[in-house]
Amino acid sequence: MDKVMRMSSEKGVVIFTKNSCCLCYAVQVLFRDLRVQPTIHEIDNDPDCREIEKALVRLGCANAVPAVFVSGKLVGSTNDVMSLHLSGSLVPLIKPYQ
Repeated sequence: MDKVMRMSSEKGVVIFTKNSCCLCYAVQVLFRDLRVQPTIHEIDNDPDCREIEKALVRLGCANAVPAVFVSGKLVGSTNDVMSLHLSGSLVPLIKPYQ
């Protein structure tokens, strides 16, 4: 869990993904469309992949990936991010990173 917390607070917007996840790609595109360049951690390339997945679920992600952090705080997975965006709450949250 320490590794995830350290990685998630390296930059303003951090997304944990997997290469094979289409929802991860969709979330990445959303942030880029909003003019934010998130730090992407593709966990399937990390030797601690399983431990990172478990830590993300323990932190509250319904699915391990995509897991989005803003300012070191867990925003959530795809549903959480899209709900924030549709309600108009995502842009103010990421505004400092645009």
